[in-house]
Amino acid sequence: MSEARDGRMRLTVLGGFLGSGKTTWLRHQLHHGQMKDALVIVNEAAEVPVDDALLARSAELRVLAGGCACCDGREALVTLLRAICDARVGGDDALASLDRVVLETSGLADPGPIVDTIRTDPVLIHHLMVDEIIIAIDALYGLDQMRNEPLTLRQIETADRLLVTKVDAAAGPDLARLVATLHALNPGAAIAGAAMGSGAGLPDHAGIEPVAIPPAQGEGAAAPIAATRLDLSEATDWPAFSIWLSALLHARGDDIMRVKGVVRTPAGRLLLQSVRKVVQQPEIVPEAGAKPTDDDNSVVVIGRGFRAEDLRRSLAYFTGEGR
Repeated sequence: MSEARDGRMRLTVLGGFLGSGKTTWLRHQLHHGQMKDALVIVNEAAEVPVDDALLARSAELRVLAGGCACCDGREALVTLLRAICDARVGGDDALASLDRVVLETSGLADPGPIVDTIRTDPVLIHHLMVDEIIIAIDALYGLDQMRNEPLTLRQIETADRLLVTKVDAAAGPDLARLVATLHALNPGAAIAGAAMGSGAGLPDHAGIEPVAIPPAQGEGAAAPIAATRLDLSEATDWPAFSIWLSALLHARGDDIMRVKGVVRTPAGRLLLQSVRKVVQQPEIVPEAGAKPTDDDNSVVVIGRGFRAEDLRRSLAYFTGEGR
C-alpha cells in the first residue's frame, strides 16, 4: 500500500449488512499483514462494541459506538478523523507512518453519506482520499436481504468491490445466481469470494438469469431495526442462557438479524455470535487488546419487531440474570 501522491491518507470503507462477515474478512487481512500499516476504525450501531476485540492486530484501532457513521454518528466520525489527521500532521509517532485508514461501518450504515461527508468536509478533503468502498454480501442471506432490506441495495450500489462471504456454506446454483444478480445491480464493481476471511473461488455465472430486484426506494414499511443490550453476570447459568438463545432464534430468527457479545465464562472470554438462526461456534477472545471490562458480559441483539423489555424479561425468566 502506498500513500496518495499528494500526501493524503487513503481511506477504505468496509461495509455490508448485519452479519455479512466484514470483521472476519478484515481480521484475516490483519492476521496476514495485508493491512498492517492501517489505522482501523470500528463503527458499532450499538453502545456495546464487540468487533474491536477481534482486531487487535491493527497498527492503530479506534472505536465509534452508539450510532451509525452515516447518520447519528456522523459528527463523531468527523471529529475523530480530524483528530487523527491533526495528530499525524503534528508528528505523532504512532500515526506518522500510517498511510491508510480502514473504516469498518456498522451493518446498518449506508456508505454513500459517509463518503459524501468526507469528500465535502473542508478539513478532511486535504488529508484523506476515499480509495475504495468494499461491501460484504452474505452468500446465504444476500438475495433475501436484497429483496427485503433497501439498505442492502444501497450498499451494493455504492461498492467498488463486492465481497461474497461464506461461499463454502452456499449451494453452487444459488451462489451463481447471487453473483449474477450482483453483477446486474452493479456491473462496474469487482466481485470476489471469501470463506472464513480467506479468498475463495466463485462459480461461473455466465448465462445465469439474475433475480429481479426492485430498486431501493427508502426504508419501506418495515419496522426499524434496533439494538438491545442484555447485561449478564459472571454467575449466569450458561446452559440456561444457551437454551434461551436457541429458543429465541428458533422462534424469531427472521426478525433477529444479529446477536453478538463477549462474555466471561469459566472457559475464558468467549465471543458469541449468530446471524439469524445460524449460531457460530463460540471462540476464545484473548485478553490482549480487550475492551473495558464494563462491556464484557454484555450481549447485543439486533433486529426488529420486538421490545427490549420483553427480551430482558424473557432472559430473566430463564436465567435470573437479565436486567
